[in-house]
Amino acid sequence: MAVGCSRRRWVAGLAAAPLAGCAPAPLQRWAGWAEARKAIEALRAGGTSATGAWSLAQVLEHAAQSVEYSISGFPEMKPGAFRATIGRAAWALFDARGRMSHPLDQPIPGAPVLQAGRPLSAAIDRLLAAMDRFDAHTGALKPHFAYGELDKPAYARAHLMHLADHWQEFRAA
Repeated sequence: MAVGCSRRRWVAGLAAAPLAGCAPAPLQRWAGWAEARKAIEALRAGGTSATGAWSLAQVLEHAAQSVEYSISGFPEMKPGAFRATIGRAAWALFDARGRMSHPLDQPIPGAPVLQAGRPLSAAIDRLLAAMDRFDAHTGALKPHFAYGELDKPAYARAHLMHLADHWQEFRAA
């Protein structure tokens, strides 16, 4: 069941006030794939690092995993009741804000461990290829492990917000 605008609420005790407005907010980093691709390509020039628990290459691999799993299916799913309630409400909050926030060192449940030492160029290539596959994909998308069913525009927003959330840990060297 979709969460209606009048029923959107903060999740997990963060607040009790309903979210303002029904329309999704503008994305707070990139307007779409093209802008994100340019930013990812610019990482090839070097001089950028990640300040969190993962290297820059590991962050990009993590983002690629998420995009790939939206097509192939996530290895582990939150329970259906979670996806229909807390997960759906979390997605509604993120969509309304135009940005997400999540633990930046939390792997996708069931995903292979992100290997240290992977070349940055390979991670960039993987993420860009995953984005291309997503963009070209015309079939049904798999449910998100936490948010449940998302249509293609919502999934694209989720992927861009996910990458933008991790991008806050990127710093020029």
